[in-house]
Amino acid sequence: MPAADPDLIQHVASLSREAVWALRQHPDYEEPLYPGAVAALDSLSDRGMVLGIATGKGRRGLGLFLEQHGLIGRFTSMQTADDAASKPSPEMLFNLMAETGIDRARTMMVGDTSFDMEMARAARVIAIGVGWGYHDPDDLAAAGARRVLDHFADLPPLAAALFALEA
Repeated sequence: MPAADPDLIQHVASLSREAVWALRQHPDYEEPLYPGAVAALDSLSDRGMVLGIATGKGRRGLGLFLEQHGLIGRFTSMQTADDAASKPSPEMLFNLMAETGIDRARTMMVGDTSFDMEMARAARVIAIGVGWGYHDPDDLAAAGARRVLDHFADLPPLAAALFALEA
């Protein structure tokens, strides 16, 4: 709706957020977690990695997702569409780095869309794509992914190699 009135855009966006929130309240609703995600998070944490989230989800939706999968408290910083400009703006990553005190050279963005890769590139951090999400692996590479992974299990050893971490 690029030519629409800004008030109409805000109204439609608000209605959309409320509809998604209502859907998530349904007892049968489950938002899937990709296979291997928890094991990869465990391995990254065990290696001393500081974990953060930069997502287009709203804070309520993210909280519900994390609760649903037992991931509350796993992330040092969580940046949502409620906190910063949408991807591909680097604002979420800038906020994450400021909140954690971790500099660009030691920050890696892992994502499944070209917007994630563009955000990482704009923030001048390492961009790692995952080939099982929303965008095609070739699109992730074209958008700036240093590497596109085939499995979550590939992430911890890659992080260890990039940042010289102990296994």
